[in-house]
Amino acid sequence: MKQEMDLSGRLACWQDKYERARSAYSAEREAMDRREKLYLGDKEIRTPTGSIAQKDATNVRNLAFELVESQISSIIPQPKVTAVSPQNQDNARSVEDKLRNELDRLPFEVLNDQQERTTFIQGGSIMLVEWDGSQTGHRAVGELSVRLIHPRQFIPQPGVAEVQEMDYFFLESSQSREAVRRRFGVEVWAGDAAGEYPDGSDGQELVTVVTGYYRGERGIGRISWTGDQLLEDLEDFLARRLERCSACGRPRLGREKTCACGCADFREGIEEWETLGSDILRADGSVIPLYTGKREKKTRTRIPYYRMNRYPVVVRKNVSVYGRFLGNSDVEALEDQQNAVKKLTTKIEEKLLKGGSFVLLPRGKMIRRTDEELKVIELDGPDQKAMIDVVNVQPDVSRDMAMLEQNYLWAKSTLGISDSFQGKEDSTAVSGRAKEFSANQTAGRLESKRVMKQAAYGELFQLMFQMLLCCADEPRPVRSRDIHGSPEYRTFSKYDFLEQDAAGQWFYNDGYLFSTDAAGTLANNREAMWQETRVNYRDGAFGEPGSLPSLLMFWEVMEGLSYPLASQMKARLEAQMKEQQGKEVE
Repeated sequence: MKQEMDLSGRLACWQDKYERARSAYSAEREAMDRREKLYLGDKEIRTPTGSIAQKDATNVRNLAFELVESQISSIIPQPKVTAVSPQNQDNARSVEDKLRNELDRLPFEVLNDQQERTTFIQGGSIMLVEWDGSQTGHRAVGELSVRLIHPRQFIPQPGVAEVQEMDYFFLESSQSREAVRRRFGVEVWAGDAAGEYPDGSDGQELVTVVTGYYRGERGIGRISWTGDQLLEDLEDFLARRLERCSACGRPRLGREKTCACGCADFREGIEEWETLGSDILRADGSVIPLYTGKREKKTRTRIPYYRMNRYPVVVRKNVSVYGRFLGNSDVEALEDQQNAVKKLTTKIEEKLLKGGSFVLLPRGKMIRRTDEELKVIELDGPDQKAMIDVVNVQPDVSRDMAMLEQNYLWAKSTLGISDSFQGKEDSTAVSGRAKEFSANQTAGRLESKRVMKQAAYGELFQLMFQMLLCCADEPRPVRSRDIHGSPEYRTFSKYDFLEQDAAGQWFYNDGYLFSTDAAGTLANNREAMWQETRVNYRDGAFGEPGSLPSLLMFWEVMEGLSYPLASQMKARLEAQMKEQQGKEVE
């Protein structure tokens, strides 16, 4: 009973923190809703005081959508891992190859596409690194998982701008009751749903799960609840937990109710060490001897589990602003121009639609309104003919159009986007070189955004590596390519990073430098690499063009770049070279 009261009081304490943080973040969440509406072409017009006008726009030129979509990049940064010690170069390459494999396995094409838009619209985006234990196979248990968190679902600690400096933060997510039962093993009762649901449901199937991450005494803790029902409360959520007998300390086997010693009290505790009774075989074939002393008999050795001391969250900012959790939003930067464009397009349309042609007739005369080509007007005398006239009323919208175009140019100038960058006809660039220069100038202005993306991915790669050290107990296959471009299959094992200090204590060496490979994006563009290889071949980089050694080297590289039929060409050239060498021997 006392333990239940303690848990209830602990939950109430965290709920109070959550409500205060949510209240402090409410203004930012309202701004997020406004940015989303602007991107989707909202027709509301705002007055100079900020209130919403009674009349909506009838026609919207969506500047926010156009300029955001102009900046979308499908490039996924590739990992670059650098060892700080020369003896760890092979390990650095192993980590780099493993991370590249994870980028291929996970749906990063979709994640990147969603993240790009969220970053430009909201000023930032969030990635959460998790370990999915439900993905089990015959040889390994669990896989890395990376998913996007919308900034609206992230509730930061009030007053703290950097995630890793926060004492706590919260994540909101809508989940079905069945998903909650599968994950937490808890039946959620009806009526505990809170918040609004995007699918318009009444909350009978979906519940709002709040997950809080915090820095505890032992590491990164996690607490989850829905309504007033506690789902989990883990002081160190990535630590290994095992039920042991309170009397003898033997681990509980399966669902046994009584230990071999007769005690029926099993208590769950955190396992800080793993005990190994045999040597560890590294991926390269070398052995880590796990025994000490002069005795020939090997002794069981305790190795500490790797512990993460960082939140598994990465924030990608659009444009950094000091003191703000997220960066500047592109949609928010052009909000004034978007509002002015709504007013002008509505005014222009209204002017044109209210204009037209008016017929002047003598009083009392009517025109026969039929579908006939010729209309008949009956006149009383020739003097009435002179009174018939047509007046064309066409309003002048040239000034409105000029102002509309000016606001469009202001919006583009604010973000640093030119016509050449968008692929449009640019009257200021009179040559191809000038267009290229204009596009490059725009790319230079947007360089800060690319740098922030690369920095976020560098941090993401570090968290993915640390999660592997923490949770990947079994060896994992890794596919890479050797210096000849041929496929190479190796194994990634966390024990490859196990080292001993001067005092003989074992530890996991995670001291590697993580960044993004600038050449990796070009390497992923196969067509560009094919063209680059052809140019190098023509320029003699492989030797004399046309010679068998040069051709063999060329097709060897093209095979590594997955060029169609390159392997067949390489095999034929190898056969010709062997035949030629045989004739020379004779």
